Amino acid sequence: MVRDVPFNVRGDLIEFPAESLEGLKDLSSAGYPLIIISNQSGLALGLFTQEELDEYLFALTELLGRNGIPLTAIFYCPHHPNGVVSHYTDACSCRKPQDGLFIEARDLLGIDLSSSWMIGDILHDVEAGHRAGCRSILIDNGNETEWDLSSPLRIPEAKVTSINEAARLILDPLLQVRSLE
Repeated sequence: MVRDVPFNVRGDLIEFPAESLEGLKDLSSAGYPLIIISNQSGLALGLFTQEELDEYLFALTELLGRNGIPLTAIFYCPHHPNGVVSHYTDACSCRKPQDGLFIEARDLLGIDLSSSWMIGDILHDVEAGHRAGCRSILIDNGNETEWDLSSPLRIPEAKVTSINEAARLILDPLLQVRSLE
């Protein structure tokens, strides 16, 4: 959704690719709740504080709102098994590719995951979405580096180049049929 700046918590560095805003607006207008589910291991790794992350997420929500894109919720995992902040080094079920945050979103927001789509830019996202029962779309923008397709959970229903393209696929049942064939 935003240009990848590793471990960024600076609101002034948030940049939306041109190929994302239209698709997000279209999905929102069609009644899809927009929920961010993110691994934020920078907390566990001591690279930023909770306050810095909170400020960043506030800035992100505000920027999206100014562009006519309301977020329903943001869920994030602060854990990492190699973290240096002790209370974030636990083994957890919320770090993608696990589906814990999807289940939490379902329970808190009453979401039907079987009629939901997960759009992500790495195969851990795809796997987490599938584990939760969502259909998953991979945005192939160069962020995936492992390309481990050894599990069917890691194979997306479709591979696209942008959120705009993902939105078109989600909103057009004929495109869905063609992409799944």
